[in-house]
Amino acid sequence: MTAQTAEKPAAAPETPPLPQTKPETLGLSPARLTRASDALKREVDKGTIPGVTFLVGRRGQIGWFEAIGRQGPAAAQPMAHNSIFRIYSMTKPIVSVGIMMLVEDGHLLLTDPLAKFIPEFANQKVGVETDDTLELVPVERPITIQDLLRHTSGITYDHTGNSLVQQLYRESRLRSRKITNAEHAAMVAELPLICQPGAEWNYSRSTDILGRIIEIVSGKSLGTFLTERILAPLQMTETAFFAAEENAARLAEPFSTDPWSGEKVALFNMLERPAMESGGGGLVSTTMDYARFCQMLLSGGTLEGTRIIGRKTLELMASDHLAPDVKVNGTLLPEGHGFGLGFAVRTHAGLAPFAGTLGQFFWSGMAGTFFWIDPREEMFAVFMSQGPGQREYFRTLIRSLVYAALE
Repeated sequence: MTAQTAEKPAAAPETPPLPQTKPETLGLSPARLTRASDALKREVDKGTIPGVTFLVGRRGQIGWFEAIGRQGPAAAQPMAHNSIFRIYSMTKPIVSVGIMMLVEDGHLLLTDPLAKFIPEFANQKVGVETDDTLELVPVERPITIQDLLRHTSGITYDHTGNSLVQQLYRESRLRSRKITNAEHAAMVAELPLICQPGAEWNYSRSTDILGRIIEIVSGKSLGTFLTERILAPLQMTETAFFAAEENAARLAEPFSTDPWSGEKVALFNMLERPAMESGGGGLVSTTMDYARFCQMLLSGGTLEGTRIIGRKTLELMASDHLAPDVKVNGTLLPEGHGFGLGFAVRTHAGLAPFAGTLGQFFWSGMAGTFFWIDPREEMFAVFMSQGPGQREYFRTLIRSLVYAALE
């Protein structure tokens, strides 16, 4: 077993692979996919990244799965199909599916106020900047579960800007992996919101709060709930909040210094069991594990006869939930895209500087992991690397390479 929560047994079967076939039988050009691999090899040879994996699935089968380069800058072993990665924010779609399962179970509504489950949020204020001072004003309406899922809650991240509210975030202990989900939620509740709920899209710790709601509603730790309801049914045996010690040789690692900026790179220790099971960015996983999650999404909520979530619920999640008057902050949401309940969603054929399809949905991780689902093309792709400074470059590059291979 690669990664486990405290509740998992000491051993588990390997992740079963999805069916694989020749790319040409799936309408994928072998020659163009080879060019894609060659392009990624050039990046490895240039020292952009130690190594990567990329996998393309279409029409229910894997058409391409390559591991390129080395597992880490000091690693003797090459990158492997079963290398383990910090997936950071690719945790968010899994937790979002978990919340929607509770909606399907009748335990909560998207319109429910956050304070119904975590009372500390009942008296939150909004921080309004005026002449370099922070004025605290009442909220015009409560934060809802829907707000948390689509990042319109007014909660934020400290690394996405330098507002006075975000400076308060930086002064807190929110980044600590030694606090519990309950302690984390209480800390967030004490901080002012960056905007009125529903007014703006701010990428945020909202999904961490959703993870805490899962614990409260289910009566289980987040890791236990995800394992029982999603990971085990999908046979994602390599996905959890830390990696087992016996698999230390399978961990993918970044350069210690960013090859472009020269800045030090510091990622969390995958072998360390954290007190906080971060719903926003704590999971580690493998390429095939995440491919199984993607195939479930592409198949309308089922995999190999096991239904995880309802077809119409997933359709709702993969729809744009941002009203036209919602201000989008930051650069994480590309032009021509909206945001659903846990995923970015392509809303325009143009505008974005990369190929894609209307209705395509996706998300990524801070360390360099990325996936997308393209229902119209019956295709998904998973890209894994550990290079934070190169993540946006590779997200654009891999889209171009894979879409060029469609026949």
